[in-house]
Amino acid sequence: MTTRKRKQYSPEFKAKVALAALKNEQTVAELAARYEIHPTMINTWKRNLLNGAADVFDKNRNQKKHMDTKVDELYRQIGKLKVENDFLSKKLNF
Repeated sequence: MTTRKRKQYSPEFKAKVALAALKNEQTVAELAARYEIHPTMINTWKRNLLNGAADVFDKNRNQKKHMDTKVDELYRQIGKLKVENDFLSKKLNF
C-alpha cells in the first residue's frame, strides 16, 4: 500500500493562477489544463483572492496598531523594572 502525498502549491503560484482566472482571457478549464490542476482549485483560489484583497491594503494599519500596542507594553515593563531597580538600590545603600 503506497500513500500519495498531496501536492503543495506555493502562495506565488496560487496568486498567479487566481489572477489569470480573474483576467478572463482563458476559461477555468483552459487554465486547469495549462497548469495541470483541478478547476475547483482555481475557483477556490480565485474566491480566496477576492475575499482577501482588502487585507492587502489594510495590513499596514493592522501591523502599526500591533506595533503600537507592543511598544506600550514594553514601556510599561521598562517603567516597572526602573521602579524595582530604584527600590532595590535604595535598600542596598541602607
